[in-house]
Amino acid sequence: MNHILHVVGARPNFVKAAPVLRAIRERGIRQTLVHTGQHYDRNMSDVFFTQLEIPEPDVNLEVGSGSHAFQTAEIMRRFEAVVLERKPDLVVVYGDVNSTVAAALVCSKLLVQVGHVEAGLRSFDRTMPEEINRIVTDQLSDILFTPSQDGDANLLHEGVSRDRIHFVGNVMIDSLIRLLPVAESCARNGLPERFALVTLHRPSNVDDADRLREILECLTGISEKLSIVFPVHPRTRQRIADFGMNTDRFLLFDPMPYIEFLSLQSRAAVVITDSGGIQEETTYLGVPCLTMRTNTERPITVTAGTNILVGDDRKKLIAEVRNILDGNAKKRVTPPLWDGYAGERIADILQQM
Repeated sequence: MNHILHVVGARPNFVKAAPVLRAIRERGIRQTLVHTGQHYDRNMSDVFFTQLEIPEPDVNLEVGSGSHAFQTAEIMRRFEAVVLERKPDLVVVYGDVNSTVAAALVCSKLLVQVGHVEAGLRSFDRTMPEEINRIVTDQLSDILFTPSQDGDANLLHEGVSRDRIHFVGNVMIDSLIRLLPVAESCARNGLPERFALVTLHRPSNVDDADRLREILECLTGISEKLSIVFPVHPRTRQRIADFGMNTDRFLLFDPMPYIEFLSLQSRAAVVITDSGGIQEETTYLGVPCLTMRTNTERPITVTAGTNILVGDDRKKLIAEVRNILDGNAKKRVTPPLWDGYAGERIADILQQM
């Protein structure tokens, strides 16, 4: 393996790619980093890249936002030229964003091997675009790196041969472990001593006015006992404004850089979210997590971790917050291989190839 090309498209991809990039660099293998520009995140500052030891991308496709079809097609169109020019031996893709499946499709047509980091995760909900991306990417990939053993089982059930599957652990936890000391040293900046940290961005929660109003009313009730710290996703902020909803009881912030947000997670009494990665991070941190979804592609965070799915059940959300405040929070067991060395294991496998 002489040349490995990595494809990232959004901030979570950088967090996942950082440990792999670093471990492969230490083995002296040539690397190229391609940023599709699927998401442009102003909070990815120079400090973020420095602390994660991520080099500046060699190529930025600058695709930008758009519908799923437009974005996927535009990434494919622009990425094909990069693969033909750079001639990598292997392309590594991360997670489940449109960049992931677009790059895998291009490589499969050009007969370039694909490695998928965070393979095998399934919510079994095909109304989620990410689920389609996961399924297609795994079917096209030659090497599949799973973060948990349920991923192995899912891939075997879908007909992926055992020799293509490698259980390596969770690369996001590699980055968390590396940066947690920095995050814990961040100043509190006048935040309350005890608070609930809230993130909401999924269309099913924020695009429907009745659903969003119900969530905010529920959070308002919780705020009588526990302060609500709410970094607001741009989509969510726009919906709140469109629907004319009241957020006076919450401490609202713009979306935060990774390290500052990790600092909040580590200090929160509870995290209320509809995000995927946050379910994993809170499990490692031992922080109670209440996920406002009826399913999750990360079931190990429920079976072993601190995560509880509350769906759209307002009474269950309030009851679980009450349990946490009463000292009856769910205890966690750290999942196997969530130890900070997943990137090293991936690099070892690629080096042997």
